[in-house]
Amino acid sequence: MPTYILLTKLAPSAGDQLKKRDRTSHKWYKKVKEACPEVKFKSHYALLGQYDFLDIYEAPDEETATKISMISRMDGALYAETLIAMEHKKFIEIVNKIG
Repeated sequence: MPTYILLTKLAPSAGDQLKKRDRTSHKWYKKVKEACPEVKFKSHYALLGQYDFLDIYEAPDEETATKISMISRMDGALYAETLIAMEHKKFIEIVNKIG
């Protein structure tokens, strides 16, 4: 399955949510698993910088990745960006095939 990275930023008004983050992140995860049971989460990080959180997960396709991003937005994220990630070895194989 392809690997995706989800970068999220909470709304400025969500400062109070940080104290309740354990509960809110559990609710978010439950919604995602209900809507996309095939998704396999690999890692979840809190960030210091432009984004607040980073999730790394495997999903069967971009439609499923889109659902996760939309659930994040509907659950209070001001911004959600999804990237597809590829293992470096696979990237090199592709580059070598085209050039």
